[in-house]
Amino acid sequence: MADRIDDPWGMRTPYGPGQAWPERVDVFLDHGLSEDEVDSWHRSASILHSNGDAMDIAVTNGRIVGVRGRAVDRINHGRLDVKDLYGWQADNSPDRLTRPLIRQDGRLVEADWDTAMDRIVTRSRQLLDRPGGWGHFGFYTSGQLFLEEYYALGVIGKAGIGTPHMDGNTRLCTATAAAAMKASFGTDGQPGSYTDVDHCDAIALWGHNVAETQSVLWMRMLDRRRGPNPPAMLAVDPRDTPVAREADVHLPIRSGTNVALMNGLLREIIRRGWVDEQYVAAHTLGFDELSRIVDGYPPEKVADICAVRAVDVERAAELLGTSQRLLSTVLQGFYQSNQATAAACAVNNLHLLRGMIGRPGAGLYQMNGQPTAQNTRETGADGDLPGLRNWDNEQHIAELAELWNVEPGTIPHWSPPTHSMQIFRYAEQGSIKLLWISATNPAVSLPDLARVRRILADQKLFVVVQDLFLTETAELADVVLPAATWGEKLGTFTCVDRTVHLSEKAVDPPGQARSDLDIFLDYARRMDFRNRDGAPLITWTGPEEVFEAWKQCSAGRPCDYTGITYERLRAGSGIQWPCNDDHPDGAERLYADGVFNTDPDYCETYGHDLSTGAEYSEQQYRAREPGGRAFLHAIDYQPSPEVTSDDYPLLLTTGRTVYQFHTRTKTGRAPQLDAAAPDVWVQISDDDAARHGITDGDLVGIASPRGAIQAPARIGRIRPGVIFVPFHYGYFDVDQPDRSPRAANELTATAWDPVSKQPIFKVTAVRIVKLAGAEGDR
Repeated sequence: MADRIDDPWGMRTPYGPGQAWPERVDVFLDHGLSEDEVDSWHRSASILHSNGDAMDIAVTNGRIVGVRGRAVDRINHGRLDVKDLYGWQADNSPDRLTRPLIRQDGRLVEADWDTAMDRIVTRSRQLLDRPGGWGHFGFYTSGQLFLEEYYALGVIGKAGIGTPHMDGNTRLCTATAAAAMKASFGTDGQPGSYTDVDHCDAIALWGHNVAETQSVLWMRMLDRRRGPNPPAMLAVDPRDTPVAREADVHLPIRSGTNVALMNGLLREIIRRGWVDEQYVAAHTLGFDELSRIVDGYPPEKVADICAVRAVDVERAAELLGTSQRLLSTVLQGFYQSNQATAAACAVNNLHLLRGMIGRPGAGLYQMNGQPTAQNTRETGADGDLPGLRNWDNEQHIAELAELWNVEPGTIPHWSPPTHSMQIFRYAEQGSIKLLWISATNPAVSLPDLARVRRILADQKLFVVVQDLFLTETAELADVVLPAATWGEKLGTFTCVDRTVHLSEKAVDPPGQARSDLDIFLDYARRMDFRNRDGAPLITWTGPEEVFEAWKQCSAGRPCDYTGITYERLRAGSGIQWPCNDDHPDGAERLYADGVFNTDPDYCETYGHDLSTGAEYSEQQYRAREPGGRAFLHAIDYQPSPEVTSDDYPLLLTTGRTVYQFHTRTKTGRAPQLDAAAPDVWVQISDDDAARHGITDGDLVGIASPRGAIQAPARIGRIRPGVIFVPFHYGYFDVDQPDRSPRAANELTATAWDPVSKQPIFKVTAVRIVKLAGAEGDR
């Protein structure tokens, strides 16, 4: 196999429109093993990005020794992301947590499970015994657990404790995806399928560096681009990424101006007659108001706001408007930026105006950033209600109360669920007194890290961390629980295009580590949560029981799993939801009939004002008489809450590199990945570097109103006025603990989109200064 560090996307297998994507099986085995020398293979899928690449885990002598892509799977046809190929090695790392830890005399020391769980349960009961005790609990989870674990956690939190303070780190990466789909289509759920790449004649990537974040999807796009009748490509990104270099039209817009750009493009679509008027009239609401707003954004005005050429705005509009099968993908460049939900809804508008939803090639991916982010949202572990139900719909609450056999008043629904940024604010203010963090590292991933560290270190807050390693967050905990990871437990998870995969248990976890499901079920048993008949609230003992219970919860909802079983998932490919009597093999695409999930009795939300985030009432929603039609939304552009100044003249955007995932908890322990991207850097334009006397490799300091970091400079491939820092790297390098801070989120602000509540990581005002030359001269 070719060196995938130097060539992350591997060899091309070109194909044409309507053809099947050719198979290419990627394999990496440790210590020069051959596939014949492997004792056993166990099916799974990736947990180091959101693409859902199916794979087999190789086991020899009771130890994971490699991976192999699954050729028969609909997602990847055998290919694996470079992180998939090498990242599994972290599971065998010698610094895995193997016993619980408790804080004693200010230090974390080893303990047994009974001692650790007794501390958690004792504190939990003390809090629940107080009036309004449910309000003292906060749960902050991940996008990397399994569906069964999320559902168990959701039932514990919502029906056992009754707290609204539940969310996941999916708030940081895909909350806007969910918010935009709810706003436009009535409920969460991706309309498109990955097979739309096989049929499209144009691809638009909106703030999505797919080459580095979902590299197997990029391989599919590249293979279409190298085949006959390739699709045209548009990229919107301030950086000159691999995607931008491949694109026919690249719009390197100024960070924070996405809404202005989208308004201008929609204006051109309307003015130049590229609207499917029949589809819009039959299947949408809001066209006149949208037309009125976007008409104020001619190309010249957009060019001025976004700092691009007017002619390039027109070229982009023509590419979008003349395509017959347009595929759009949206990710963090829109989700973590100014006016995030409005910008993502504008991409939905584009597809609705052109009638390009629900048919091959006319696809739309409001992408996820994490492998199981979709499950967090479906099961209610992110604060929403399980089954994509509406917290403001009394009938939906009654359905859950009946399912769980609890009083409806137990289930928190008197106000919107508490989002993660507010959870940490409540912890800071002291109303949340127990914060349970599972499989995530907020001491690196949240904005304004100095504040986050203060919150987690406060002795009045009881912090539980459930993880694989002693992360920066676990170092601050009162109790640390050693968790099992992928390959060490059984369960299901769902990727971006609604494909469900089963992950088998291949090996035992190290030491006394337990699966997250076992930990949650143990907590429920020790807490003795009861239903309204006095019987145990939770009686499940294993993942398949939880999956069957989840199927009941999903029945009749958009994410209907009732036709999926573990047995079916063990045969061949993953299966898309909804999978039920109407779609026995899963639904390839949603909304093929032009009927959307906007019925007031079925929808997941009654909507928001996109500018302020104000909730609309049920009465206001019903008055719109959606009748299964989608909503067209538009607002005027407003500058970001943080803009440049004389003191902070540059805009920082944070993001990812192909070799690392999130805070490097796993990928930083894979030798090949760590060697490829071992440390932080800052990317700066040629013009800005010359202005500040910076050359390639110089050590520079970057400061914002909140903090400062140091990093070596990389010059070029980014627009002037913007700098880029990858966010993966923790506060200190563990091998050099005395070095200066390097985490990008030392700089970012505690600010979020008014609707999705997703933090604005892409628009931070900073200044930069040269500290030392590449050879260390000052």
